Amino acid sequence: MPISKEKLVELFQFMTKIRIAEEKIAEIYPSDKIQSPVHLSMGQEAVSTGVCRALERTDHIYGTYRSHGLYIARGGNLKKLFAELYGRSTGCNRGKGGSMHVVAPEVGLMGASAIVASTIPVATGDALASAMQGRERVVVAFFGDGAVDEGVFFESINFAVLKKLPILYVCENNHYAIHSKVSDRHKQTELFRMGEGLGLTGYRWDGDDVTVVYSHMRQACQKIRNGGEPLLLEFMTYRWYEHVGPHRDLLEAYRDQDKLAQALQNDSLEKARVLLRSEFGVSQETISRWVDAIKKEVEEAVQFAEESPFPIAEELYQDVYESRL
Repeated sequence: MPISKEKLVELFQFMTKIRIAEEKIAEIYPSDKIQSPVHLSMGQEAVSTGVCRALERTDHIYGTYRSHGLYIARGGNLKKLFAELYGRSTGCNRGKGGSMHVVAPEVGLMGASAIVASTIPVATGDALASAMQGRERVVVAFFGDGAVDEGVFFESINFAVLKKLPILYVCENNHYAIHSKVSDRHKQTELFRMGEGLGLTGYRWDGDDVTVVYSHMRQACQKIRNGGEPLLLEFMTYRWYEHVGPHRDLLEAYRDQDKLAQALQNDSLEKARVLLRSEFGVSQETISRWVDAIKKEVEEAVQFAEESPFPIAEELYQDVYESRL
């Protein structure tokens, strides 16, 4: 599927915003101003951007604890994101969710969770509700390669296939579940095939090329909107930073140094930058202006967060729901 100059500019700018925002998070984190653990997605920007920018505004997504990129790619407000990381009342979750539980229904990010695979059944339930209500909505469940180890993954996809639900299961395969390689956990390392026995069709694509991610995601969404059955899309990518925290654990024993070198060379931002210049004649001066504007936006978001108040004690039990039996 050919991609226009306007769309590639959009994709590049969103990827750049994710990269710069997370670089700033990594810079700030050692100061303890950020009030929760952070799981950075640098190196994986093409997946969150390509998937999210292929969706309609009314579509829903569910993420993992590594979801800053999803929030930004869906058009989330940077000031609210940084305020949430700082635990401030102006955050997207009023300072109560932190990095691992970003929620923004206004842009279709319905939930993120620190529990591996936990949003997969919730997304499947959302797809069931959408189908029952006759809504023209695609639901996307994001998860990492470690989530396919969980039983709820298989239970959810079996139900989705059985009911022909409008859902796409998107696996961001960054090669490691914390420090554990896929090949350490599975004989079958082609994760897109994990649902075949249950009737779920899967595909594997390059997750380091945003044009590939976007194009195949658009096609997958069209299939769903035309009444097609659920799909499993596996995007191969790589996590540059440590599992949790602001550092690059590049010399840790679990890292495959050859794959690391290849991943750094396959930087999705650089691929998009080269394409912008070679195919569409965008100058480096223009690209630099975009980058500078995004850096300014990130700095303003940090200032907003630092000047925002913490939640007051009276808000402790607000937005908390209990079951009365």
